[in-house]
Amino acid sequence: MNLYPVYPLFDVEIARGKGCHVYDTTGQEYLDLYGGHAVISIGHCHPHYVEALTKQLNLLGFYSNSVENSLQVQLAERLGRASGYDDYQLFLINSGAEANENALKLASFHTGRSRILAACHAFHGRTSLAVEATDNPRIVAPVNAGGHVTFLPLNDLDAFRAELEKGDVAAVILECIQGVGGIRMATAEFAQGLSRLCQAHGTVLIADEIQCGYGRSGRFFAHQHLGIRPDIITCAKGIANGFPMGAVLIAPHFQATPGQLGTTFGGNHLACAAALAVLDVIEDEHLIDNAAETGAYLIERLRSLQAAHPCITDIRGRGLMVGIDFDGPIKAMRTRLVKEQHVFTGAASTNILRLLPPLCLTRAEADDFIERLSAVL
Repeated sequence: MNLYPVYPLFDVEIARGKGCHVYDTTGQEYLDLYGGHAVISIGHCHPHYVEALTKQLNLLGFYSNSVENSLQVQLAERLGRASGYDDYQLFLINSGAEANENALKLASFHTGRSRILAACHAFHGRTSLAVEATDNPRIVAPVNAGGHVTFLPLNDLDAFRAELEKGDVAAVILECIQGVGGIRMATAEFAQGLSRLCQAHGTVLIADEIQCGYGRSGRFFAHQHLGIRPDIITCAKGIANGFPMGAVLIAPHFQATPGQLGTTFGGNHLACAAALAVLDVIEDEHLIDNAAETGAYLIERLRSLQAAHPCITDIRGRGLMVGIDFDGPIKAMRTRLVKEQHVFTGAASTNILRLLPPLCLTRAEADDFIERLSAVL
């Protein structure tokens, strides 16, 4: 049997990692400014994380959601305190797409409606309704094109108002910093106005924090920069530093009923141990503060680089979620970064370099990246 070839791959195999660095099978070191799509939050192979997973695996790796699991309760309490949402409810699953599927399902249950509003260039997953709410027709199969979703320009409050006033919208789902869409940021004016409109029209506001959340923006959640409090918040990626996990934070006015949602693997013992270890490290090493401070420093260094290289047309971001616009395609440059400078970065569209490093990135590592990037400009 062969692998189903859907991923465009660099011809490099990563064999081990440490902090913000990874190493291939030949021993070559690479600076990781991508963190495996924003998944590596506390750094590769953090010793506390490794110890916590090893300890739990020696006790019990998995049992189903047919019995009590005190690790889930601990995680709910810790995550509530860390994020400022201790009055919310927690439902655990395995991925970001699952988180958004369940959030949208809850919104439809709660309102009795089926329409969804999303922003142009949004990415919310590749499954069922999540992919229908993703603004990329190439990955929406006919079976997913259900006509539930209307896409509107990010930050165009009048456009959202016109649709919400129809009174048939179950949910608005919003990335406060779009990831795949190119590090496009919602404004506070837009987000606050949208929140008020959702409340006025009985529509559920969902903050998709899968990529921009969990400390990456320099706050626990990116929407906390904007002064809003969504009805539902979805998380994944950095929540367990590479162990598959997703989460839905649900406001207290939602009432659960038996069997309403469900999952086989979600919230298993090993996943919860991973997520608890991540929160330990984020708190003990002040990684959210580091994301804010090192991110600001990195953006400052990038802007200085822009002044010397007019091929860089824009730099934007918040914390350690940064987009660099170029005046042409970046595919060849990204290949040179990997092959010549040994740096992993991401992309959005054809001309945006996307940086999503571990939250433990240091200023010295940011400086190192600037030198390596300069060499290919």
